[in-house]
Amino acid sequence: MNRKIALVAASLFTLAIAPVAMAGPQQEKMKSCNTEAQGKKGDERKAFMKECLSAKKAEEKSAKTAQQEKMKSCNADAKTKALKGAERKTFMSSCLKG
Repeated sequence: MNRKIALVAASLFTLAIAPVAMAGPQQEKMKSCNTEAQGKKGDERKAFMKECLSAKKAEEKSAKTAQQEKMKSCNADAKTKALKGAERKTFMSSCLKG
């Protein structure tokens, strides 16, 4: 009987913790913005949350854009040097790392 109770308790505990462990990036953003919004109410809070969540998205987009720009630049350099095959692969690898 005690073993059954222990198993049920352990199962409930696991179910209670599982959602916390599976928090995704969007939930992390929301949590961070919520913390920063302490003390704000109504329209002020709504405007702050909208700005906070969109600002974080803009940061992610700019990081992606920077990588894309680097790839574009390295591609242009490789084309200018007329690199092909293994030479191009080696060049692109070093260019993207640096």
